[in-house]
Amino acid sequence: MADLAAPAVHDPYAALRLPDFRRLLSARVCLTVATQIQGVVVSWQIFQLTGDPLALGLIGLAEAIPSIVVSLYAGHVADSVRRKNIIVTAVVILLACAAALFWLTQPAGAALLAKDRLFTLPLYAVLFVSGIARGFLGPALFSFMPQLLPDRPSLANAITWSSTTWQASAVLGPAIGGLLFAKLGIQTAYGVDVTLTALALLLFFSIAGRPLPPREGKKLSLQESILSGVQFIFANQIVLAALSLDLFAVLFGGAVALLPIFASDILHVGADGLGYLRAAPAVGSVLMAVLMTFFPLRRRAGRKLLWAVGGFGLATIAFALSESFWLSLFLLFLTGVFDSVSVIVRSTLIHTYTPEYMKGRVSAVNNIFIGSSNEIGGFESGAAAKLMGTVPSVVFGGLMTLLVVAVTSWRAGQLRELDLTPQEAKAA
Repeated sequence: MADLAAPAVHDPYAALRLPDFRRLLSARVCLTVATQIQGVVVSWQIFQLTGDPLALGLIGLAEAIPSIVVSLYAGHVADSVRRKNIIVTAVVILLACAAALFWLTQPAGAALLAKDRLFTLPLYAVLFVSGIARGFLGPALFSFMPQLLPDRPSLANAITWSSTTWQASAVLGPAIGGLLFAKLGIQTAYGVDVTLTALALLLFFSIAGRPLPPREGKKLSLQESILSGVQFIFANQIVLAALSLDLFAVLFGGAVALLPIFASDILHVGADGLGYLRAAPAVGSVLMAVLMTFFPLRRRAGRKLLWAVGGFGLATIAFALSESFWLSLFLLFLTGVFDSVSVIVRSTLIHTYTPEYMKGRVSAVNNIFIGSSNEIGGFESGAAAKLMGTVPSVVFGGLMTLLVVAVTSWRAGQLRELDLTPQEAKAA
């Protein structure tokens, strides 16, 4: 009887033993690397065509604005239409966008761009369409993944593997894109983008479809359905507090937008050093995500989340004050470590506390919270640096992050006392 009561041994590879989950993970890796390659190459292409730094800033807006605008409706669709169908449709559109960028490097496409050097509208049009597709893809992918898992205990393991592979892909993608562009040319780079996107489409298509989870409660109108995700988050203290922590940490605490200034004027390490500084947080995130795969965060998860976001703020302040390149590199590495904890816990909470039939809508709100905070955070960093100076602005951001942690700890008691230990382990 004692053996029956003992908690199951944690299997770090539980989710990877599921064929459909492996296909989903592989497809996401291909798609993420393709997207990162595309981002690097299109930014170089637009800058070469225009010579205008502002044109680079417009790239992010061209993708982010349509994605954010369609998010709430996309969440409604993800809870109303079979999610695999949405995923496949969105990836088909992304494949068409990748093919269009490849065509624009051919003689006929290049001639079209040559007539439009000032605004490069064809490139921005492709990015705008891809932003719409990504707006629909995000909620559908988020809500489809749990349907591939046999039970809830495997969900945390799946989330950690998903975060680990995404972070690794986000690190490798830009490096691969830059190498392809520099060594083999723009056509080859876009060709690889098309190939990886097509491979992702085949992998998504090979996953068996799942029916939508049964709805609960009365049938909602379109407006009620779209707004229900927002209402759910604001009615759930744990989910709202976790989202707010991540939102404000990115909004105030991120120093990434100012790294070129640190590399040039403070640390004096030039472009090569800037590359290492930009990579350091991602490396920390990947390593922490891998560690959490084998040692999942369960007991006192809420307190550990608060400590992690607080650690992010402290590391940001220390980075701002550092004049040593190696110390700065290590501190940025720590920001990635702490951020990985926040990302994984937040994803786990949303999956755990959101009913299956609402995950598309709640995921859409999450995308707006976190997706918009990156662009707005970059703007906040630049504006604060202009008003206060580079170092004081980053110190201010770190202090604001610590203030947010203190207020959340005080006001969100449910999050502070959160424990993610499986019920069977508690009973044992």
